[in-house]
Amino acid sequence: MVSGTLYTYPKSHGAYKVLIAAAYSGASVTVCPNFVFGKTNEDKEFLEKFPLGKVPAFEGNGIYLSETNAIAQYVSNEELLGGTCIANRALVQEYIEFGDCEVLPSACTWTFPTLGFKQYNKQDTDKAMSQIKKCLAYLNDILLTRTFLVGERVTLADISLAVNLLTLYVQVLEPAFRAPYVNVNRWFLTCVNQPNFKSVIGEVKLCETMATFDNKRYLELHPKDQKKVKEVKPKKEEKPKKEEKSKKEEKTEEPALEEDYDTPAPSKKVDYFADVPESKFVMDDWKRMYSNNKSDVYLPWFYENYDKNAASIWHCEYMYNEENKVKFVTSNLVSGWMQRLDGPLRKSAFGVVMTNHIEDKNYYAIHGIWLFRGQNLAFNLNPDWGSDSEYYKFKKLDLAVEEDKKLFEKYFHDVENNLYADFHCYK
Repeated sequence: MVSGTLYTYPKSHGAYKVLIAAAYSGASVTVCPNFVFGKTNEDKEFLEKFPLGKVPAFEGNGIYLSETNAIAQYVSNEELLGGTCIANRALVQEYIEFGDCEVLPSACTWTFPTLGFKQYNKQDTDKAMSQIKKCLAYLNDILLTRTFLVGERVTLADISLAVNLLTLYVQVLEPAFRAPYVNVNRWFLTCVNQPNFKSVIGEVKLCETMATFDNKRYLELHPKDQKKVKEVKPKKEEKPKKEEKSKKEEKTEEPALEEDYDTPAPSKKVDYFADVPESKFVMDDWKRMYSNNKSDVYLPWFYENYDKNAASIWHCEYMYNEENKVKFVTSNLVSGWMQRLDGPLRKSAFGVVMTNHIEDKNYYAIHGIWLFRGQNLAFNLNPDWGSDSEYYKFKKLDLAVEEDKKLFEKYFHDVENNLYADFHCYK
């Protein structure tokens, strides 16, 4: 029988999957009682076993695992994994990936602001709600004639997907929203009321009123940075100098006094957009217009206010799309790029980058458009901004050219109509 120790923090959904699977299989999994996130997973002994410091992490019988799905599969029995039928085992894996790749990212985007974990963004939330509706409709059709996702008993597919939906049902899926998805609701309640589920996650109370952004909690979790004032120890009093010492000698000692203070000279701030002429087109105004309106409102506004002398539009295309075989890996390429661009560039740039599945060649293509203040490709202005852009081809667009204008508008229409595999906006 499988046995081992699980390192995790309280109420980890990843740990829920592992512990529920263990409850069904009979595996002996003990949660480390002394684990402290941010401390235990950063000490030398832990990192020797799990170099990335990720949790949940599992240790047992000389095996070290730090990916949730791998741990859950390791502690599962044959029945949970789909039995001996190859088709059923494949379906279990498919639903696990569906939950992680299609449901979980949008669930986090929608529910995290309601928990104070991140700032609320209307467009991102609307997009996430739309994706969740699509996923629930898809599952509702599948579960029309089924009690569980694969076969007649609970499998790891049910465990993983139900846990991924848990926060949605608790936080935001109020009665009116979840009403059309009768089959999904029945299946979810059947799962979470199973004894092996309840022994791990307890009683689940469904949402009565859709939660909204919790600003108070957000401010508690994200206090404003305060500048730390460095204390300077007072200079030891020097012995009186001899009268014979000349004034010249006294002056030569004064710079030495200043060197004792650890006060670095302020670095000169570089304005990479200093040569951009003044314009009525303001990037922040455009971002607000885009975030709070549909394309039939924000595109006319853009054309009325856009100043081609003070801004430029660029089309980008990833140079190695044929290597993008896995959706979530491809998505991580784009989200990582966006994260690394966080900083001063954000005030002077806007980007829409999406991925599409090229079915006949079976890969995911990354492409998008960028809007910058000035006429230069901003990624070339600062080495820190160009770490990812070197893997993309860029072409400057001219809205006076009909073909370029249609390409520019196509991105906004595709985003609005969900014509993409994944989508990221830099604003």
